[in-house]
Amino acid sequence: MSNLFQTVEIQAFRAGITPRSRESREWFRKKVQRMQVNRRALMKEDPIDRQSAGMGRNKAVIGKMAMFFYDAKNRETLPYWDSFPLVIIVGPAPKGFYGLNLHYLPIPLRAKFLDSLMDYTSDETYDENTRLNITYNMLRKTAKLKYFQPCFKHYLTRQVEDNLAFVASPEWEIATFLPMAQWQGSGQSAAYKNTREVISGL
Repeated sequence: MSNLFQTVEIQAFRAGITPRSRESREWFRKKVQRMQVNRRALMKEDPIDRQSAGMGRNKAVIGKMAMFFYDAKNRETLPYWDSFPLVIIVGPAPKGFYGLNLHYLPIPLRAKFLDSLMDYTSDETYDENTRLNITYNMLRKTAKLKYFQPCFKHYLTRQVEDNLAFVASPEWEIATFLPMAQWQGSGQSAAYKNTREVISGL
């Protein structure tokens, strides 16, 4: 657990917040949105599990949450993109992996999506081995997971800078709401506008 995550988790404990509940997600949402995050420092903290970007294609990490620095291949022509994704890995893809970048969802929709995803955890121990049992077909066919569409992305391993840093399940809520997105191009407002248009058409 990173020092930042641990600090927030201790504050939640002192506030009497029950972990992995709708109450806790609302508490974390309000608590961490205004926090300042040093992404480079966070990625270097020793307790964080860092592994090669090639691990994104490994079945053992499907359903886990990871953060990383990313240099989009077609960045010159993209209207916007997130160079510090927070991704739930869905499966292998040509030359990389598919993932759900939660940053593409505005905070209220992100909270609803996380609520729905928590129904698909692999176990109830909520430790470093816990992951989400999700597939693309499941996301596509399950009505309550419909918010996946604007955040489903294809990441190329060679465009990942350095390593993936995995976020253990006890810190999913904290990581989900931290202001870690690093928007490029026309930025967050354009990304969220497109997201709302996609969702309104579902």
